Amino acid sequence: MGAERLPFFVYGTLRPGQVNHAWALRGRTAAEEPARLPGAVLYDGPGYPYAIPAPRDAGTTGMPAVSGELIHPLPEHYDEVLAVLDRLGEYAPGAPDNVYERVAVEVLRAAGSTARAWVSLAAEPLAARLRASGTAIPGGDWLPV
Repeated sequence: MGAERLPFFVYGTLRPGQVNHAWALRGRTAAEEPARLPGAVLYDGPGYPYAIPAPRDAGTTGMPAVSGELIHPLPEHYDEVLAVLDRLGEYAPGAPDNVYERVAVEVLRAAGSTARAWVSLAAEPLAARLRASGTAIPGGDWLPV
């Protein structure tokens, strides 16, 4: 499919134990590990959470982050996983009506190292609506405590 073969950072229904993980990822991953996406804010959306970059003026003290999992697909399932995740996120490269945009980011692993990964962020029209009137999820973790 031409995309760089990065792991995926997931923060909502694709996390282990959540509704879309079972059919989209189970049996197709080599590893799954906790991670955080620094510099992003998580919003509660209808049905799914949406991550967007934090405002540039947020400063570095108490920098927001989104909690999730770093998913490493098995090499033989990579293209299939990429296609499934893009379809689930209603993402098509270059499409003007994307709900999410797939972008490469740096995530922070639990052990403190960083990894480059694909993440689905809310596309700008939706991100603008969320910034204006959305409900941010305190602590950046969509899973119930």
